[in-house]
Amino acid sequence: MKHKAISEALQAAEFEQWMAQYSKVYSTPEEKTLRFSNYKATVARVAQKNKESHGVGATFGVTKFADLSPEEFREKILSKPLVPPTDEEIKANLLELDTDVNVKLQATYDWRNYGGVTAVKNQEQCGSCWAFSTTENIESVWMLGKKISNVSMPGLAPQQIVDCDQSDDGCGGGYPTTAYQYVISAGGLEPQSDYPYTAENGACSFKSADVYAKISSWKYACSDENEAQMNTNLQNVAPLSICLDAANWQDYTSGVMTAWQCAWINVLDHCVQAVGINSAASTPYWIVRNSWGADWGINGYIWLEYGANTCGLTQMVTTSVL
Repeated sequence: MKHKAISEALQAAEFEQWMAQYSKVYSTPEEKTLRFSNYKATVARVAQKNKESHGVGATFGVTKFADLSPEEFREKILSKPLVPPTDEEIKANLLELDTDVNVKLQATYDWRNYGGVTAVKNQEQCGSCWAFSTTENIESVWMLGKKISNVSMPGLAPQQIVDCDQSDDGCGGGYPTTAYQYVISAGGLEPQSDYPYTAENGACSFKSADVYAKISSWKYACSDENEAQMNTNLQNVAPLSICLDAANWQDYTSGVMTAWQCAWINVLDHCVQAVGINSAASTPYWIVRNSWGADWGINGYIWLEYGANTCGLTQMVTTSVL
């Protein structure tokens, strides 16, 4: 019993340190007790995950989501389950590279090295990942098409999509495909400086006079779970919007998440941006930008095993077109 009391006191002290690290404040003692209980469950879950991994693949740890139960994490952070497009829908609107495009591929390619990616964003506790993924792809396509540096490129406004896209559900979730359609119909996206992010649903206050970037259409960029095709399109066109299963990302801290660690069960509940690939690594991987802030994962990124449809990453891959 004495050892158990010491262990409890040590965990309580670690919990206080974790709260300070992530500026966590709870409104009542009861709320803090609940969050501490979830924290302890997370510590146990992380230890088991790392034990089962045997030093291979991703490393799991206590992240800023440690005070959430897995059920709360899915409800507050992830999107509602998305229905993947059919093979027929994909092939009817599939990106086809021009014959004069150089499709020679590099073993390691990262759009961050070519100014094709803006800074990591944070959707906070709002299921708006789909709006962020759409916005990030449009930012990349616009920068590359207009030859604008990511240093001078203003961040675009996912809140505009959250508030104004009537085909989707704001913080309740949505689809990049219908978000693209909204942006096309609206005439473009405003900069975030003109339409700030609030992490909640709001009334649409879009101003067409403030539009910065426009698109004309969108395309699927992967068919038949073909990651080689997806890699060709990523390297030759732009960083891509992808939707996948992120239920096991709650505890991710570093390394390559393998397909079995992701435990994909065909539930697409999160949309992000594939920005690169490292096929020369001992375990080849996709470089994926998340929208949970730079204090999560590898400075806001996650590495996903290449060639195994990890987390279902090939199921809904899209890009906007200028």
